[in-house]
Amino acid sequence: MSITGIKGMNDILPSEIATWQFLEDTARRIFATYGCQEIRVPVVEKTELFCRSIGETTDIVEKEMYTFNDKSDNSLTLRPEGTAPVMRSFIQHKLFNQDQVSKLYYLGPMFRYERPQKGRYRQFHQIGAEIIGIDDPRMDAQVLAMLSHYFEAVGLTDVSLQINSLGCPKCRPDYRQTLIDFLQQRLDQLCPDCQRRYATNPLRVLDCKSKSCKEATQDAPSVLDHLCDECDTHFATVQQCLNQLGTAYSINNRMVRGLDYYTKTTFEMVTNNLGAQNAVAAGGRYDGLVEELGGPSLPGIGFAMGVERLVLLLQDKKIKTPPPALFLATLGKDAEEFAFKVLHQLQREGIYAEMDFTGRSLKAQLRRADKLNCRYTIMIGDNELSEGSAQLKRMADGDQQAVQLSQLLEQLRPLLDDASTTSL
Repeated sequence: MSITGIKGMNDILPSEIATWQFLEDTARRIFATYGCQEIRVPVVEKTELFCRSIGETTDIVEKEMYTFNDKSDNSLTLRPEGTAPVMRSFIQHKLFNQDQVSKLYYLGPMFRYERPQKGRYRQFHQIGAEIIGIDDPRMDAQVLAMLSHYFEAVGLTDVSLQINSLGCPKCRPDYRQTLIDFLQQRLDQLCPDCQRRYATNPLRVLDCKSKSCKEATQDAPSVLDHLCDECDTHFATVQQCLNQLGTAYSINNRMVRGLDYYTKTTFEMVTNNLGAQNAVAAGGRYDGLVEELGGPSLPGIGFAMGVERLVLLLQDKKIKTPPPALFLATLGKDAEEFAFKVLHQLQREGIYAEMDFTGRSLKAQLRRADKLNCRYTIMIGDNELSEGSAQLKRMADGDQQAVQLSQLLEQLRPLLDDASTTSL
C-alpha cells in the first residue's frame, strides 16, 4: 500500500508553483518599497507563546493547535499564526535597540487542526508584515495602502478593504460587558459554540458564521459607539488619511479578530469569489502585545494574507513558468558533445535551455521541443558540425535561419536573453 499525504496538508506541484512564486516575489518587491525587511522564524515554538499572545479562550488555543511534548517534556506547538513568533524573535534579539521603528515581513507555513475545506487547510501558508514602534494613525493608513498596493500589483481588483476599531484596554471592557448583557438575553438563539464562549470571548459571537447567531446579533451594540476619545480620534484620523491617499475602504462595525491581542484599528481584505471564506487578508493594531510577551512597551500593527486563497483567486490568470528558450536537437555523437557544452554555457548565463539525453531520433527530439513549448530549436548534426553551421528554427511560425557555430552564443543571446521571467 502506498503512503499518502496527511489530510489537509497539501503538496504544491510544479504546475502550480509559478503562481506561488509570483505572489511571494511580488510581496518581496512591494514590501521592500515601504521599508520592510524579511524575517524567518521557526515553525515550532513554546506553547506558552501562543497561550499568552493569542489568548487561552480563543478557538485556536482551545481546539486548533498542534501541540506535543518533546523528549525533554517541553510543550511545543506548530505555529498557528505568524505575529507571535515574530514578536518573540523581535524581543529575544532586541531588535528594538537597532532602530526605533522595525518593519518586518515573513512568508511560510502555519498549522491549525480544523476541518479542511476550500481555501482552508491544516497546513496553510501566510504572507505577513509587522510594523513595530509607531502608534501614529498615519502608519495604520500606510500599512493599509501597502496592502492595497500589493493586491493591485498581483492583479486582484475584485477585493475590497473593510476597517473597524476594537478600542483599547480603557474603553473595551465597558463595551465587552454591554455586549455580554446583550447576548445573555439571546442565549437560546446562539449556536452551542457561542453559548459556551459568549462570557469569555463575546466579540467572537459577532463573527460567527451560524445563521442563528447572525440573526440574534443583527442589532447588537456597535463597538464604535463605545470608543474613548483617544480611540475615536485615532480611528477618525485613519479614515482621513486613507481618503488622502486615495485608498478605498468601507466601515464594518461587526468585524472582530479571533486573537486577543488586537486593539484599535482592525481590517480585512474581502472578496465575494470564495464563498464563506471571504477574507483573504486580515490584521490590525496590537499596541500591548510586545509588552505582554516580556518586551518594552511598544505599539505595533500588522497583517497576514492566506496564500492558498490568493492562489484560488488567481487560478484564471494562468500564471506559468516560462518554457525553455531553446532546445538543442542533435544527430550524432560529436554533435551531442558540442551541444552539451553549449547547453552548459547558456545555463550559466541564466538562459533556460534543454536537450535530449536519451538518444532519441531527431524527429522525436523535435516533438519533445514542441511539447515543452520551446521558443527556438537548433538542429545540429555531425555533418553540420563539420561544416560549421546549423539551422535555428523559430517554433511559433517555423521560420528557419542558418547560424554559424563559431559565433553561436553571440547570435543566440539577443534572441534568448528575455526567456527567464515568469509571466501572466
